[in-house]
Amino acid sequence: MADDRPILLFDSGVGGLSVLAAVTARLPAAPIVYVADNQGFPYGTKAEAEIAARVPALLGRLAERYRPRLIVIACNTASTIALGPVRAALDVAVVGTVPAIKPAAERSTTRTIGVLGTEATVRQPYVDDLAARFAADCRVLRHGSAALVWAAERALRGEATPDGLYRDALDGLLDQPGGERMDTVVLACTHFPLVADRLAAASPRPLRFVDGADGIAARAAHLTAGQGWPDRPAPGRAVFTTASTDMDALRPALAARGLIGVEWL
Repeated sequence: MADDRPILLFDSGVGGLSVLAAVTARLPAAPIVYVADNQGFPYGTKAEAEIAARVPALLGRLAERYRPRLIVIACNTASTIALGPVRAALDVAVVGTVPAIKPAAERSTTRTIGVLGTEATVRQPYVDDLAARFAADCRVLRHGSAALVWAAERALRGEATPDGLYRDALDGLLDQPGGERMDTVVLACTHFPLVADRLAAASPRPLRFVDGADGIAARAAHLTAGQGWPDRPAPGRAVFTTASTDMDALRPALAARGLIGVEWL
């Protein structure tokens, strides 16, 4: 039987669009609601307590309003801090986003990998645990870049961003002890795959960039296996937590990803 319940993807900004692309590639018939908490953006520079309080409360409101079959927290910072409380509070399946340290370690030949994320993500004990479990034989370098988050937001709006900003983000890893051996970089913020081409162009040598979008999409497909989908899914909707004066600049990027409707919470 057809089921109109959407998959709800949630991020602080537009970064989760990198996850949306992977989800819709696997589940093209899925109705989509994409939520950007632009009122709370950016998460990466906020205190853990603020994120831990804000995200479950907001997702509770969103679950009540949109009745999703599945929620994807398409944000590393929100997931590493608030995934547990969200799952405890909501009666709906929730998929989180965590740094792709395991696949990075599997692919690294030099056994030195970098984790490039937000300041909040790279300092989380969750990252320590992932490194211990899946990259125990690797040197794991970390760097948090708030500037790169803003660059991805601006780039998606068609604004110019300087090459040096991307090089600075990589230098935060390359300039650390052992950085000369790093061959693989985990893009531990969903914003960063949106500018992966700029990072690659700015790198002084070839690096492999890894993110978790495909794994998240596979998990979403597994959790919705056997469920009905509408014959003609409605166009995707983008939801923002507050009105924005630069929405017109963002609409082409949203429409290109199937998000035709735009509304505010």
